[in-house]
Amino acid sequence: MDRPAPSRTVVELDGVTKQFDNSVTALRGVDLRVSAGERVAIMGPSGSGKSTLLNLVCGLDEPTSGVVKVDGVSLSLLDDDSRTRLRREKIGMVFQTFNLLSMLTALENASLPLRLQGVGKNEAERRAQDMLERVGLSTRLAHTPDELSGGERQRIAIARALVFEPPVLLADEPTGNLDSATGEEIFVLLDDLNREMGATILMVTHNETVTAHCDRILTLRDGCIMRN
Repeated sequence: MDRPAPSRTVVELDGVTKQFDNSVTALRGVDLRVSAGERVAIMGPSGSGKSTLLNLVCGLDEPTSGVVKVDGVSLSLLDDDSRTRLRREKIGMVFQTFNLLSMLTALENASLPLRLQGVGKNEAERRAQDMLERVGLSTRLAHTPDELSGGERQRIAIARALVFEPPVLLADEPTGNLDSATGEEIFVLLDDLNREMGATILMVTHNETVTAHCDRILTLRDGCIMRN
C-alpha cells in the first residue's frame, strides 16, 4: 500500500550552524525539512554532528546561527521555560540508554510526562496503561526497569515518549544497546506506531537495517548533510 503524500513541515532547519567554545564546528549550514508523518533517519560516523542536530531540534541547545522550527514555532524566540513546555507538549524523546527512573514501575515511568503536564494521577496512569499495552507490555505494568530486559525497557521508553501523542518523536540510537533481533522488533514497533498515530520520526542511528523502516535516509558528514 502506498503511503500518503507528506503534508505540512513539522521540523525545519534553515542554515543551522553549531560551533562550540573549543572552536569545534559540529554543524555547518544545515538545511532540513521533515514533513508530518515522515520517518527520517540520520546516519553518519561518530562526531559528525548527529546528536548535536537532535539536541537543537528539541531545544536542549541553541544554534550558533540559523533557524530551528518545530511545528511552526521558532525555538530561538522562546525562553527556557517555553522551550521546556514545547518539549513536554510537542516532542517525544527516546534515548539509547533508556533514561528510565529505576525506582518507578513501568506504569509510573510511562505516565510521568502526563503528570508533568498536570494531568491527574488516575487519568495519566490510564493513558499510560493504554500505551504500554500498545507496545506489548500489558503484563509488565508493575515491574521496575531492573526487572525487565533491554528490549522491554526500550518499549517503556517509547511508550513514555508517545503517551502524550506528540507530533514529533526524536530517537537517538534507539537500538544501540540492543541485540540485532530486539533492535529489529523496536524498528517494527516504531513502524506500527507511526501508522497508528501519525507520529513524525527523526532518528539518529548506526543500524544499517533502518533503511527498510524509513522514508528517507540522510547522511551527516563533517557537519553537513550529504544528499543521497
